[in-house]
Amino acid sequence: MNVLVTAGPTREPIDPVRFLTNRSSGKMGYAVAEAFAKAGHTVLLVSGPTSLDVPDYVDFVPVTTAAEMHEVVGHHLKRMDIAVFVAAVADYTPAKVAPQKIKKEGDSLMLELVKTKDILGSARGEFGFAGTLVGFAAETENLEANARRKLTGKGCDLVVANDVSEEGRGFDSHGNEVTLCFPDRTLELPHAPKSELAKDLVETILDLHLTKISTSSNH
Repeated sequence: MNVLVTAGPTREPIDPVRFLTNRSSGKMGYAVAEAFAKAGHTVLLVSGPTSLDVPDYVDFVPVTTAAEMHEVVGHHLKRMDIAVFVAAVADYTPAKVAPQKIKKEGDSLMLELVKTKDILGSARGEFGFAGTLVGFAAETENLEANARRKLTGKGCDLVVANDVSEEGRGFDSHGNEVTLCFPDRTLELPHAPKSELAKDLVETILDLHLTKISTSSNH
């Protein structure tokens, strides 16, 4: 299978030395990419800035901003069988990037932010992706309800949701526990190292993909 995985945070520049970002370490996405590669699949990892080593036998495209990730994913997605969007992409980016470092002058500073392009939301429509689509939802409340909204709203086959408000799971931790939201059911995966969770996720996604293929070929 040809598999695309996105990972890490994005960085949205404010001026030449400052940027907006989030706490994503990229560990979960890199673990998923590595697990697919170890299972014998051809993997393209599109990643925002992290301190992680690229897994062996994985093709790698580094990006910085949400706009760059949108462009790279759009370029490669149509030839993929499976796409797993793990990256924590910025929802907003500064409307203008200051050409020089902003000096500390007034008591307050107003930043105008504009929405970034929705990469997961572009997959089915703009990018014309017909394969198995998996999204991730990092939430701090209403975990399953928010994940299901993403599942139906963006045409996903599966959304992997995790509560990032808890210590020791989610952003920048070695472990995680996740809720798998399928169209017809919900499955909990208990707390485990991200490398172990990634193996379980890859098995689940491959089963889902094979079911999708056999269902569509029977129609």
